Amino acid sequence: MSGFLFVVPPLVGHINPAVGVAARLGALGHRVAWACADPALVRRLAGEGAQVFACAGPVPGAEGAARPPGLRGAEALKFLWEGFLLPLADAMAPGVRAAAGVFRPDVVVSDQQAFAGALVAERLGLPWATSATTSAEFAGAYDGLPKVAEWLLERLTALRGRIGDPAGAADPRFSPHLVLAFTTPGLVGPRAPAGERFRYVGPSIADRPAGPGFPWEWLDPGRAKVLVTLGTANADAGGRFLAACLAALRERADRVQAVLVDPSGTLASGTDDKDVLILPSVPQLPLLARAEAVVCHAGHNTVCEALWHGVPLVVAPIRDDQPVVAGQVVDAGAGLRVRFGRVTAAGLGAALDTVLHEPGHRAAAGRLRAEFRAAGGARAAADHLERLAAQESR
Repeated sequence: MSGFLFVVPPLVGHINPAVGVAARLGALGHRVAWACADPALVRRLAGEGAQVFACAGPVPGAEGAARPPGLRGAEALKFLWEGFLLPLADAMAPGVRAAAGVFRPDVVVSDQQAFAGALVAERLGLPWATSATTSAEFAGAYDGLPKVAEWLLERLTALRGRIGDPAGAADPRFSPHLVLAFTTPGLVGPRAPAGERFRYVGPSIADRPAGPGFPWEWLDPGRAKVLVTLGTANADAGGRFLAACLAALRERADRVQAVLVDPSGTLASGTDDKDVLILPSVPQLPLLARAEAVVCHAGHNTVCEALWHGVPLVVAPIRDDQPVVAGQVVDAGAGLRVRFGRVTAAGLGAALDTVLHEPGHRAAAGRLRAEFRAAGGARAAADHLERLAAQESR
């Protein structure tokens, strides 16, 4: 049996896809461990029994690590790299090296934004696979921004000099051995990279901790269900948008019942409201199985989980990879895009009516659902990792 060390950033959307893969490898008898700057978060998502090696590094939401809510576009991208991803890599590197020394993995599985995993593996001569938890890097994320792309490569080269093998050449975002893409070409589009090392496994859907009880009896079988969520990392930016959503949903209460996720508590509601249920967190996967539409920020995980269930979307990207993912949704025909900072209740309601009632978007979402499920998910990803370990052991 082989050993697999998962190196992940302290971000729910990047850990969740790896959880199912790690569980599958463990069920097959392999050794599995994690390296992360937030061990408690990994154990909450992967189970209290997970073996986690602690690393230093900034944790989103902690003092000094929070991103100013008004940042957009190139400014937000620069903050993401200079304020979080690059410092995270530098800080994590000693912990990843220590974890590799103790755990002795056969393969390092490095999240695409946890550069320390790739570069430390390179320096130690270990094979490594990329866990690509967003497809934005595959589909022109820096089109029209050549200076930004050059700036990023310069920063990654300098980072390699500090924590990797200075003689190395591989981009730490794309393993030369194996790239596990938790999507499919049907969503990425015609620019999806091809080649033996790129494996499109679709979403990795796994059981998650139940969390607080959800009032399932509240759901009205006679009305369409809509889930509204901005993910776990955008609570600071969503007040105005959520208020517009709330107004649009109340105008449609005769035919729509909605669950709105509001982790910051900017809105107020309770289970006595029969039209819109507002909660700080929800069991997203079971809700998606009952939903007819999703309104979200175009986060890769939320988009893929919605499409896994064949649910069309209204996407309102905020920053980072979200505009690229939103473009993929629209190009695939599985939803409509609205402007996060400017959409009105009327505009949002019109988009919601379209995805709910015009069949084309649901049909496109259904096609992606079939493609996602055929791709194999966590099982397929584990198979590819097993083969990589077997090849490297020869």
